[in-house]
Amino acid sequence: MSSRSVLKKKLLEAVRSVLPITMIVALLSFTIAPLPTDLMLSFVIGTALLILGLGLFSFGSEASVTRMGAHIGSRLTRTRRVAVILLLSLTLGVIVTVAEPDLQVLAVNVPHIDTMVLIIAVSLGVGFFLTVSMIRILLGISLRWLFLLFYAVIFLLAAYADPEYLSVAFDSGGVTTGPMTAPFIIALGVGVAAIRSDRRAEEDSFGLVGLCSIGPVLAVLVLGFFYRGEGGDIAAAAVETYAHTVELGKDYLMAIPLYMKEIAVALAPVCLFFLLFQLIALKLRSRPFRRILAGLVYTYLGLVLFLTGVNVGFSSLGLYLGRELAEGWTKHLILPLVMLMGWFIVAAEPAVHVLNAQVEEISAGAVSKRSMHIALSTAIAAAMGLSVLRILYGIPILYFVLPGYALALLLSFFVPGMFTAIAFDAGGVASGPMTATFMLPFAIGVCRARGGNLLTEAFGIVALVALMPLISVQIMGAVAALQSRHREPVEIVPSAYADTDVIELW
Repeated sequence: MSSRSVLKKKLLEAVRSVLPITMIVALLSFTIAPLPTDLMLSFVIGTALLILGLGLFSFGSEASVTRMGAHIGSRLTRTRRVAVILLLSLTLGVIVTVAEPDLQVLAVNVPHIDTMVLIIAVSLGVGFFLTVSMIRILLGISLRWLFLLFYAVIFLLAAYADPEYLSVAFDSGGVTTGPMTAPFIIALGVGVAAIRSDRRAEEDSFGLVGLCSIGPVLAVLVLGFFYRGEGGDIAAAAVETYAHTVELGKDYLMAIPLYMKEIAVALAPVCLFFLLFQLIALKLRSRPFRRILAGLVYTYLGLVLFLTGVNVGFSSLGLYLGRELAEGWTKHLILPLVMLMGWFIVAAEPAVHVLNAQVEEISAGAVSKRSMHIALSTAIAAAMGLSVLRILYGIPILYFVLPGYALALLLSFFVPGMFTAIAFDAGGVASGPMTATFMLPFAIGVCRARGGNLLTEAFGIVALVALMPLISVQIMGAVAALQSRHREPVEIVPSAYADTDVIELW
């Protein structure tokens, strides 16, 4: 398939992904939650940029970020030098996380922690747990027991942590594995496992995203014991309004150079690392190397357009919708509406498409993209519903995440190991930029209308989005395992060949 055909396919996929949530918002705006004209126009422009950005990003990441991760992972493992593997894994984890746009969005919105302090703490957490992931692959350590150990440490710290750090900590674990980090880490795992010939190699290629999601949670919880920042404003808590179309146009035109610079600074360390690795160790041929560079250009353009669209067009809209629906008679409809939005919004997450494609490819079709999509949509719908219930009734985040993770870890003893690894990876990628820039402001709007505490109640929606796929995907795995167990084996009858038949043996 030519590059033009692939790009066209990606753009059509982006249209199908974004169109449902666009239709829901449009329907709400024309019926029960009327929007100001300027916000609606901004949303329409943002949707167009979102579709174009998502299509370009998906096309570019397949050609660049995914291949970079696979090449680096395979080459790292062949060195057989444990110290080099661990040091480079730590470096990769930090620089890729700094480039994560989701983390930038969350860090700006957390008022009581300095933006750079939060980014550095979270990046170090991801880097450390990427080294843990490499140790696990090299030594063949069971993923289940690592999850049990580290989540036990998380909940021990959470019992004594400042409540204003709890929701932010669990949200940090979700946003760090977004459109930039997740494809790279997934491909890195595939590359590391690809050179192994044992039967557990396929299973071990998953789970890196799930393990790396633990690092930020621990990092922010530990930070809460030592760091006391000053209060500030939540960026997503202000609705942008426009007097006329010129103001609206200026907002977009000013945002594009800002995100061009931001993404360029974020991608620079990743590109520099890859170029050095190419010169020193990788030594790819000219054609595949040029393809990766071209893919990085598409990835860059896609991220710039995507972030401009969601931040300018979706953030204010989410806040306004949440506030409007939480007041008056519509508050009785907010639960089913937010679950409906959750069902469709997962399709607009860039990293979800990367994971679903990798899962179908590595499992040789045993886990299809469709089944993964249904499991994730069900999970996110449930997560959105629980998030609204938590805000409406002021329920602490631990009342959800503690039993939720306990159930997820319990399920890991009854499903095939690969499904557990896929589930924890899915939890990381489902909580992407659409959740951070649309659903988080929506939750803030609901929380403000209900007079709740933003830090302890509105924050935490990303955490629940990251949690629920752990349960739904493992249930899907349990069902698939039961079906395969009860399926009768097919008897293969040898074919009869004539004396003149030619049998190809390769």
